[in-house]
Amino acid sequence: MPINIYQENSDRNQIDWICDDDWELPSQVFELENWLIKNKANLKAGPYIADIGFTVRKDASGGGGILSLKMIEILHKIKMEIFLSEYIDDED
Repeated sequence: MPINIYQENSDRNQIDWICDDDWELPSQVFELENWLIKNKANLKAGPYIADIGFTVRKDASGGGGILSLKMIEILHKIKMEIFLSEYIDDED
C-alpha cells in the first residue's frame, strides 16, 4: 500500500501515493514529513487522511518513526489524520 493520501469525503479523492515499495514505518514517516513540507502550501484545510501501510521490521529492537513537532503542526493546520495500517509480511 504504503502511504495513500486522500481527501476524507464520500468520494475518497486520492491526492498522492508515496513510498510505493517501502513497508518500513520509520522511513515512511520521514518521507511523509518531507511530502507535507513540500506540499503544505497547495493543500487547503481538509479533512485528509494519510494511510500508512507498514509491516513490522524483523530486526526491530526499539525506536521507529518520529512524528516531529513540525509534522504535527502541519497535520493540524491542514486537518490531516494519520491511519496506521499494519500488514503481515508475506515473505516469511
